Amino acid sequence: MSESGTTITISEEALAAIVEMRDAEPGEDEFALFVSITGLNGPQFAYDLSFMPVADKEDSDVLERHGELAVIMPTKDIENLRDSMLAMSTNPDAPGLAMNNPNSPSPVVGAGTTPPGELTGPIAEQVEQVLVSQVNPAIASHGGGAKLVSVDDGTVYLELLGGCQGCGMASVTLRQGIEKILRDAIPEITEVVDATNHAAGSDPYYAAAKK
Repeated sequence: MSESGTTITISEEALAAIVEMRDAEPGEDEFALFVSITGLNGPQFAYDLSFMPVADKEDSDVLERHGELAVIMPTKDIENLRDSMLAMSTNPDAPGLAMNNPNSPSPVVGAGTTPPGELTGPIAEQVEQVLVSQVNPAIASHGGGAKLVSVDDGTVYLELLGGCQGCGMASVTLRQGIEKILRDAIPEITEVVDATNHAAGSDPYYAAAKK
């Protein structure tokens, strides 16, 4: 089991299986289990579980000890991994390790719902600046953009435009790209919510790319 104060919990059965696989890694280096969020799998997060030498840990990574197993996670994923449990799958059609995560990707405002909050105030002004200077230039190559809808006590509501409206990868763009940029620049932000009417999108970038 995990030690107190750690981000994730690892069941005893899963820990034994992981340690056995780790010990089969070649070389004399100490290997850690690297756990990161790579995107979305339906309504849930998708993960990368792999082994890496502890010596290759980046300064920004977090290292935890679970018994004799070292676990390394990117700092950007810590909040989305918190209180998760890594255990053996109980699904006979998908054996192996399974991540049970109580956290979910950024929420979406239902169609026809008006987000709370307002477009004024210091956080709103900072968000507007970051959208113009960092976010929109980054997603312009996809023909997309992001517009501030409102700010409500640390929660930012955004509308995705152009190629991002109706895009099947919009949640990934919002969670892994836009939200990270905004929260890194403005620590007061606690959550970013998608307020886009994706059903009205006429030319989503991802769908067009798949045609």
